[in-house]
Amino acid sequence: MVAVPGSVGSSVPGIAESVDAALFREVDVASLSRATVVTIPPLDPAYRSDGRIDASAVLVEPLDVPALPDRAPIDQPEARARVIFINAWRYDPEISFYGPGFYGKRTACGLAYTTTIMGVAHRSLPCGTMVRFRNPYNGAEIVVPVIDRGPYVPGRTWDLSGAACTALGHCWTGPIYWKWG
Repeated sequence: MVAVPGSVGSSVPGIAESVDAALFREVDVASLSRATVVTIPPLDPAYRSDGRIDASAVLVEPLDVPALPDRAPIDQPEARARVIFINAWRYDPEISFYGPGFYGKRTACGLAYTTTIMGVAHRSLPCGTMVRFRNPYNGAEIVVPVIDRGPYVPGRTWDLSGAACTALGHCWTGPIYWKWG
């Protein structure tokens, strides 16, 4: 016999409430099934042997187990030591942006500096080097190329273009994360 819930209504009993026994009715499982009831034995061997081995049973190990043949040696090259580059995020506490006074002029990389150009200025990286920036305050990320030289303020490494600072939501001098694009 199995107890199954009847129709309950729209309220759910809370933790403090007890479940009303009238909500359940008794059902005969055999009457629900017109076929043979089948159970699936568990796959764990410990349960399959339950009740099948008694105290008088003797377990015997086989005596003649053939040994596995030795494997043929494989000609494998020696592992070489090498450097692995991990492209981790780097923290820069003072990244700025540049814009209004430079619009309409050429960048050091030969591009026209406009209000919509996405890029970054760096003193020594080659033009076109891709760099990824992430704003720690809102999680915004962009990948932009080096398009100009600068910044020329001591202690600063990067100058974002006006469009890049707008895309990041970081148009002030402050901290930002960067890594190679």
